[in-house]
Amino acid sequence: MARTSHHTVTVDLGGHSVEVPQGGLYDRFRMATDLDVVAADPRVSGVDFFRRLPKVRVDSPIGPTWSPNFYYRVSTARLTMIAPARAIRSRLPRALDPLELVPGLGLVSLMFFRYDVCDIDFYTEAAVGIAVRPARHGGLGVADLLSGLQNDHLHSYVLSLPVTTDIAQVRGHDGYGFPKWVTDIDVDIDHRRATARVAGDDGGTDVAFAAPTPRHRGHVSGERVASLTSYTRIDGAWHSTLSQTNVLSAGTTRLPRGIRLELGAGRLSDDLRALRPIRTIQLDVMTEGQNALHMPVPTSVRAHTEIKESRRTKENHA
Repeated sequence: MARTSHHTVTVDLGGHSVEVPQGGLYDRFRMATDLDVVAADPRVSGVDFFRRLPKVRVDSPIGPTWSPNFYYRVSTARLTMIAPARAIRSRLPRALDPLELVPGLGLVSLMFFRYDVCDIDFYTEAAVGIAVRPARHGGLGVADLLSGLQNDHLHSYVLSLPVTTDIAQVRGHDGYGFPKWVTDIDVDIDHRRATARVAGDDGGTDVAFAAPTPRHRGHVSGERVASLTSYTRIDGAWHSTLSQTNVLSAGTTRLPRGIRLELGAGRLSDDLRALRPIRTIQLDVMTEGQNALHMPVPTSVRAHTEIKESRRTKENHA
């Protein structure tokens, strides 16, 4: 069940009745949060990033809502791994191509999120994702990779995205098309250590993770804003979702040591095993950041016949 406070209220979300904390941000503002109220929260460094991103009222599969969804205090840990492109392709829809580091090797990630202050109140989350090439790409994979890294804008397809609250599950699954379910997830991240544990359906361990936090540096708000475009299908049609992260304090370690990663029994572990990861090549920990998650918009992806023709052309020139 979703993890809530002792006092909750029931709200309707696209025909679903969900419990939210009484007096919390969602109960009080229904996504149109007063930024002055958030600015007074001692956990939040500031709200200037959000004042430059005005919300708009949009229709969605969960009914009219305000977009973007604002996350005012966020911490994350991400393990980036190399995996065989063949294994990755077996888990990707045909319309998407893996982003290859070198021919035959793609990139997959395991991520953990802690949202201390956000429009839909506190929750935690975990994800297994695949780095993919832009949906309408036409260049070489290495060019897509270099361009994405240079501009801090990558593209992904998510296999698993468990969360800890019902409102996050309904919004993520019905509103965004993400593979979300509710389970217990503990995520703790500070300047010394990052730890996480995701429970499986039977209450045992699905995934457990621990690592020393890399040496990190602070950033002025707006100095470093990373973007991620995720692809999902809603009612059979492809959509893209833009996520913008305002990085305030973060660190990176390449070829990290001292990581403890336990794969148990559960959907998250099953998805990661299926990708056959070979090695963790990078650990990124953001001890403090902010995020704006936009509602998905319809997008064009290449038809499977286009992809086959493109691959045939490459093989003929190889």
